[in-house]
Amino acid sequence: MNKTHLDVWDNCLRIIKDIIPSISFKTWFEPIVPLKLQNNILTIQVPSPFFYEYLEEQYIDILRKTLRRELGNDAKLEYNVVMENSQFSNGKPYTVKYPSRNKSDLKNRPVSVPYEAAQSSIKNPFVIPGIKKVHFDPRLNSDYSFQNYIEGDCNRLARSAGIAVGNNPGGTAFNPLMIYGESGLGKTHLAQAIGIQVKEEFPDKIVLYVNANKFQTQFVESIRNNNRNDFLHFYQMIDVLILDDVQEFAGKEKTQDTFFHIFNHLHQSGKQLILTCDRPPVELQGLEQRLLSRFKWGLLADLQKPDFETRLAILKKKAYNDGIELHDDIFEYLAINITNNIRELEAVLISLYAQSTLNRKEITLELARQMIDKLVKHTTREITIDYIQKIVCDYYRIPIDLMQSKTRKREIVQARQVSMFFSKSMTKASLASIGSQIGGKDHATVLHACKTVNNLIDTDKHFRHQITEIEKKINV
Repeated sequence: MNKTHLDVWDNCLRIIKDIIPSISFKTWFEPIVPLKLQNNILTIQVPSPFFYEYLEEQYIDILRKTLRRELGNDAKLEYNVVMENSQFSNGKPYTVKYPSRNKSDLKNRPVSVPYEAAQSSIKNPFVIPGIKKVHFDPRLNSDYSFQNYIEGDCNRLARSAGIAVGNNPGGTAFNPLMIYGESGLGKTHLAQAIGIQVKEEFPDKIVLYVNANKFQTQFVESIRNNNRNDFLHFYQMIDVLILDDVQEFAGKEKTQDTFFHIFNHLHQSGKQLILTCDRPPVELQGLEQRLLSRFKWGLLADLQKPDFETRLAILKKKAYNDGIELHDDIFEYLAINITNNIRELEAVLISLYAQSTLNRKEITLELARQMIDKLVKHTTREITIDYIQKIVCDYYRIPIDLMQSKTRKREIVQARQVSMFFSKSMTKASLASIGSQIGGKDHATVLHACKTVNNLIDTDKHFRHQITEIEKKINV
């Protein structure tokens, strides 16, 4: 006999009522109205967005378990959220559809430190000094799951490899797994999705996501506080290490040396390493060859710009997750006109929703055109050190490999100095990173170059005109 939505919900409530306090049951479960059951998805109506958020944060585990008991492991929950009347000009209540976020517990277990009790405990670089127990926060965003990562031709290899690693961390040939691609194509999402899957499949494994800049900051602090060994021991305990934006290590020799030893220890211990980068290893400058060679031990998986079908699927998935309803022609218009990266797709969608909600406007094709005109068509090219070098070399009509050489010819030196000057003022790269990518110089050379260019701008009218012309070409 087929169960109705009322039967399923009544059975769930009967179980929940015996588990939670009566006051909590009356407050958070009695106001819920079951609406329908279709394709193993139970839709329930809740009275406010706050109500929905609270259920997802506090009771999602018990909801999920009871629903699966009634409908099986593929059961899903969906909410119809009643929005506040004051948001709408006609004063009538209306609902917005939200799926359950399906969040899971992403905490790592406390770790027993294998050292004598008399010795000082290992310090976790993520927490305030003085805390005795070593707790590992995986630093994962539960929204960055494989469930929310749309597959397409642009990412199929990387996604498939990521799923394989998530199911068997450290036990595949993809170790390390290096994911590379331009900004906004989903590298961080995919890397964190692997970590989330590991935590779901192997709750006892220690997973950590960290950005390369954060790693660098922690390392500097460990040297300053004279606890470098604690820093090393902390990272050597990790089962799955996800390091984001590894290109940020360029020019930082001591950080690279420390990561080299951590990499070796984890790899030899059968632990999993996942790295992301904005370019393939062959194009990385300022990193030691021994480190670059290790990056190639596993799998290099690139992410390309998504095609139309993938962009359309990403938009619809994002809209569904955020409870935004749009006509198909608006989805298609956005997918056709936003081609650079996924981040722009999501930014325009969020802006459309904000405009509609705050200004009480219907989301129309004309509103979509206005948003794209503001947020996409007027965005400038991302300025990188490589891009600056290309513009400077084109202006002075010199080959870029000559600027990267050791030659001290006056015109080459000046081109190098101009490239360093613009790289310092137009990018967020460190002095060490700029120097390593422009002729393999150190940070002191970059500072000297910037000072020299500034002096020439003040004293040489012809040179000042050159700088103005180059700046215009960079900003085109």
